[in-house]
Amino acid sequence: MSYVVLARKYRPRNFTEMVGQGHVVQALSNALTTQRLHHAYLFTGTRGVGKTTVSRILAKSLNCLGADGQGGITAEPCGVCQACTDIDSGRFVDYTELDAASNRGVDEVQALLEQAVYKPVQGRFKVFMIDEVHMLTNTAFNAMLKTLEEPPEYLKFVLATTDPQKVPVTVLSRCLQFNLRPMAPETVLEHLQQVLQAENVPADVQALRLVSRAARGSMRDALSLTDQAIAFGGGQLQEATVRQMLGAVDRSYVLRLIDALARGDGATVVDTVDALRVNGLNAASTLEEMTGVLQRMAVLQAVPDRAQAEGVDDPDEAQIARLAQSLPADETQLLYSLCLHGRGELGLAPDEYAALTMVLLRLMAFKPAHTAAASGTAEKKTLKTAEAPAANVAAPAPAVAPMPAPMVRLPVVNPPPAAMRPAPAPAPQTSAAPAPVSGPQMATEPLDDAPWPEDDGPPWEDAEPAPPRVLAVPVRDAGEPGPADQPQPRDEHGTQTVLPAAPGGSVEGDFWFETVMQLVRAEAITALVRELGLQSQLIARDTDQWMLRVERSSLNQGNTRERLATALKTIGHDVRLSVEIGSVSDSPARRVAAEAARRQREAEAHILNDPFVQAMMRDFGGKIVPGTLKAITTA
Repeated sequence: MSYVVLARKYRPRNFTEMVGQGHVVQALSNALTTQRLHHAYLFTGTRGVGKTTVSRILAKSLNCLGADGQGGITAEPCGVCQACTDIDSGRFVDYTELDAASNRGVDEVQALLEQAVYKPVQGRFKVFMIDEVHMLTNTAFNAMLKTLEEPPEYLKFVLATTDPQKVPVTVLSRCLQFNLRPMAPETVLEHLQQVLQAENVPADVQALRLVSRAARGSMRDALSLTDQAIAFGGGQLQEATVRQMLGAVDRSYVLRLIDALARGDGATVVDTVDALRVNGLNAASTLEEMTGVLQRMAVLQAVPDRAQAEGVDDPDEAQIARLAQSLPADETQLLYSLCLHGRGELGLAPDEYAALTMVLLRLMAFKPAHTAAASGTAEKKTLKTAEAPAANVAAPAPAVAPMPAPMVRLPVVNPPPAAMRPAPAPAPQTSAAPAPVSGPQMATEPLDDAPWPEDDGPPWEDAEPAPPRVLAVPVRDAGEPGPADQPQPRDEHGTQTVLPAAPGGSVEGDFWFETVMQLVRAEAITALVRELGLQSQLIARDTDQWMLRVERSSLNQGNTRERLATALKTIGHDVRLSVEIGSVSDSPARRVAAEAARRQREAEAHILNDPFVQAMMRDFGGKIVPGTLKAITTA
């Protein structure tokens, strides 16, 4: 006796044996029980989910005679009567299956419809089953429309397709449509355990889990892979042999890669990819397995209680839970997205393992917001250099009011020559009122009380090293904008055209706006460097260091800051830049947008106030389509 493959041997014979399609079984069973039968049914779904099986069970339900020969239409066909056995064996005269993939022309459809005029020979109903109906030509569809709409009372149409979008709507409107869903891996796993138990084949749960995931929702594919695994494993299913057959990557490699990425260990990532290359493991399979593990990690991070209950049978659940705690949730989501999209890049690279390495190292190159924010905070703290010892720092004058801006102290190791010494500043008068200034006030602090020596003295190399002195460098802070901080109007006919500042600007905002626009006009900054300049706000600046603030952490990259600092140096600002993450209220981009909005409002008002436009709107009911007016810049 020839061997029957599992997919055919365990094909469901009735609705009770159907797996994973409860919604379709319930609808058809209720229709058969209440005798509310439609004349045309359309079953859709991916391959191997049971479209042809449901069609055959439906045909048996319509023509079942019962074990005693006295049965009628039923939702539970007996399976032993002449009609049921003939349909199962494919020799029932009144049940016709047409493969539209190879019989797609109008002649084949007309030959089928010619049989519709004859009543059933053996059964109660004639059933025409057309598989892959979307492959029919338009002429064939048109030929069957009339019969499909008003068939004889003894004729039932059953259509099946994997691509319902290609079926004309004129056919869809004449059918009851049922969508057979892809089966969950857990459903496939449970059914495979029952099949192998009936076949007396020993199998590991992990091996069956690999097969159920590889089937991708198709029970027929799962049974076919099980047949192949039984042959490959010599009559049993072991995880190692099934993994080797499928080319699946051992999860230990995947867990090692995720752990290395969580620790930022690039060397381990490269070494693990090299191990995958040596062992001949597929790069696409590696990314696929990583997406599965990362999905479990994301669920553990979002709903840990439910996720732990679902993964109780997984031997790697403890290690996955540990990785879920070590890797932040946003990095988990980012790595999942990179792995998902990285599978499409493997075919573009000359070496798939090099492409896999680049996909994995991409996470280390683009850190999420919390990492960038921490870096920005650290850089912000570098504005405050180490304080000199208390004995070498002069106490501030009591008359100086405390300022909100930080005081940056720069140690001076060697005093300058006498010719370069600044003239001593007069002592501050405590009774005199401070001079009014616009914008934030300058923070000042007196120097040490010891005067500079007036004589030239010995040469510097022979002089004893002087104790370190501390100079107070004024720091300018953006502060809160006030009336004095409003930008002043500028001459539009000057050598440089500067867009007016947005309302609520500050002195630092004016300075930064002019600086950035100068760089933009000179094309000294492009791409991300230009975006960093336009989207940032100048918070504070001193003689050699400026602090910027941006809202998007993706702009806070080390090479981007360095390139912006290099561009500033070309226009005379030799400074170091420090960037923090926070809310931005006054940036060049906001000012440009505000100016564009103002010009747009003026243009719209100009058009609406035009006498000709008003006459057209008044006399002919004309309307201006919103969004069609655009302000243009004239030279």
